[in-house]
Amino acid sequence: MVGTLAVLAILGFVILPAVVVTLAAFNDKAILAFPPETWSWRWFATALAYDDFRSGCVNGLIVAGWASSIALLVGTAFAFALDRYAFPLKRTIEAVLLSSLVVPHFTIGLGFLILAAQIGWARGFAVVVACHVVLVLPFVLRSVYVSLRNLDQRLELAAASLGASPARVLGTVTLPLLVPGLVGGWLLAAILSFNEFTASLFVTAQRTQTLPVAMYNYVREYADPSMAALSVMYILATATLLTVANAYLGLGKVLNVEPRR
Repeated sequence: MVGTLAVLAILGFVILPAVVVTLAAFNDKAILAFPPETWSWRWFATALAYDDFRSGCVNGLIVAGWASSIALLVGTAFAFALDRYAFPLKRTIEAVLLSSLVVPHFTIGLGFLILAAQIGWARGFAVVVACHVVLVLPFVLRSVYVSLRNLDQRLELAAASLGASPARVLGTVTLPLLVPGLVGGWLLAAILSFNEFTASLFVTAQRTQTLPVAMYNYVREYADPSMAALSVMYILATATLLTVANAYLGLGKVLNVEPRR
């Protein structure tokens, strides 16, 4: 009972800010007030009509799509190598691939900004995508690696014993069984890339700014509830994606937080 109450208290503490933001988003006045005196949808319309938000959303989708796809290819290749083969410096390479989990994001963003300046690259999409690939790669790597560890290799051996070539085993047995891990890793990487702010602040320009950066620039000049309205849409979109993914893929099993049956 005590443990259940503690979990509920922690969940309530985590969810409370989202509840406050949601209620503030429906405030009719231009000044943030809680609780709202009158209710309105006007700030949702304002957020959707703001040009920087719309362009930032498009830029964020472009960056997230490319970054998560590249991270999926690279992460899957490294996950196979780390799971199936023994080679020198294996643990060192794994630590380097996972290093963005412990290195502050502003350090990574600043590093990419300095690197881009030294090689003469402008702060275009290539720099932003490369930065985001480094940030989301550990999540794809973990997702695919856990799926590989849970894969019954006897199925691959059975296919090989029946005359299938290594490429055919990979295409007809291994990859189909890894689909939940692959899709789950891609989805997590896309969500994290789309929401990334700290590193993006260093590597984006006006033309390539993502939605979190556009939100930051907006809040420096204005203090109306449109930011709260945009945050509510953020929360609903992310929650919907994760709920659908969990229903069809079983993210708990993919991420190894619940046992397979």
